[in-house]
Amino acid sequence: MSFGTGLRAVLASVGVLGLALTAGTSPASAADGTPTAPTQLFNGNRHCSADVNRPTHLWARDGLVITGIPGTTGDSLVTARYQIWPVADPDQVITVTRDRAGPRFEAPVTVPAAALTDGQTYAWQAQTVAGDAASEWSAPCYVTIDNTRPANAPALSSPNYPPDEWNQGGRPVTFTLNANGDDDVTGFQFSWQQDFSVIGTSIGDYGIPQPVDPYSHSEYFKRADAPGGSATLSLIPPHGAGVMTLWVRSLDRAFNGSATTSYTFRVGSTAPTVTPAVPSPEFGKKTLFTLRPDAALQSTSPVVGYSVRTSDHQGGTKTVDVTAAEDGTAQVELTLDGIHGAFIQVTSRSANGWVSDTASWNISYDTTPTVTSDAYPENGSSGGVGVPGTFTFAPKVEDVVSYTYSFDGGPEVVVAAGTDRTASVDWTPDTNGFHYLTVYATTGSGIRLAAEDYFFTVN
Repeated sequence: MSFGTGLRAVLASVGVLGLALTAGTSPASAADGTPTAPTQLFNGNRHCSADVNRPTHLWARDGLVITGIPGTTGDSLVTARYQIWPVADPDQVITVTRDRAGPRFEAPVTVPAAALTDGQTYAWQAQTVAGDAASEWSAPCYVTIDNTRPANAPALSSPNYPPDEWNQGGRPVTFTLNANGDDDVTGFQFSWQQDFSVIGTSIGDYGIPQPVDPYSHSEYFKRADAPGGSATLSLIPPHGAGVMTLWVRSLDRAFNGSATTSYTFRVGSTAPTVTPAVPSPEFGKKTLFTLRPDAALQSTSPVVGYSVRTSDHQGGTKTVDVTAAEDGTAQVELTLDGIHGAFIQVTSRSANGWVSDTASWNISYDTTPTVTSDAYPENGSSGGVGVPGTFTFAPKVEDVVSYTYSFDGGPEVVVAAGTDRTASVDWTPDTNGFHYLTVYATTGSGIRLAAEDYFFTVN
């Protein structure tokens, strides 16, 4: 949703509240202070313009919300009175009031949409009324009603990333935006997603609006060089490779948005390479990895660092940043201790902010223990009730210090590993039929390894 649409929704709700209060209450009558002219004047949650030659342009199909803080030297409730008239016809005055307004708080009212003409400039002012006393009128504010969005979608092109070929990545994408013949356009809104960002107005203490100039958000907005003019963007795309689309629309002074246009282009892979010091690193061992930049990327936009993300296939992840040498290479030492394997993802980062697509490296590990039994072989039928059997556990990885086992889902029992890293346990069945044994090993560093299920049948 657009900035303009989001703002309109806020104003509509505030305006309805203002009308309801005006219609359902009576003017303040007992005053304990002297009324003073209202301050903190806003229209459409934007600052009041005191310059008739530079009015605030506002969308007002749902009415125009105007507001100010009524002034008084006392603490009693007062009435905020507003007058609005066309600059071209000062005799056509409309008066709107907000009764029982609290001192020091904004007192918004809504001028009905039916009383406003698209394209017309209006002046409005505010006054505080307390009992039979009234303050001076505030200085006028000027607004122009603009309920018409730009007629044409903008023109959009890129001189360095043509749309019909795979482009070498690394340089920012230059976009040229043009109002496409619409002199009402003063800027543009753009997004890498089809939905545009919403920028609303925060409401501060005492109900005072805190307007935000959308063009201060350069990641979403760009001013035109002149009304009906053009603008140039230099953007790093959101992905290091692939098919990408930028969506753009024109904005007028009221932030009404035009129809949307888009530009699709293609970027070839700029992913680095990831190489371990040994072809098949062992589980739990520190391994040195060398990271090398894509050669074409390095010549276009030198790499200054890498982001290295490691996953252990159990949901655990860790990300480290590594600084590159002058030639764009880097080395990082990683301990591969995922009990089912390791999955490494690496992106490079260039000095201009370009982030490559992801390079990946992975390895699988079997860390389950080996279980053997002469009396009760796996998947076999043997022995009998009261016939003891010995079960031996052996590791597939180093540094195993203990085993945890249970028969038939019963309580877990821990047995220490011997100097050869194996362990044996004796068990005597008290029932015949199907049985199972579950075992996992634990390393000296406290890693619980993958479990092994051992099935057998007792005669």
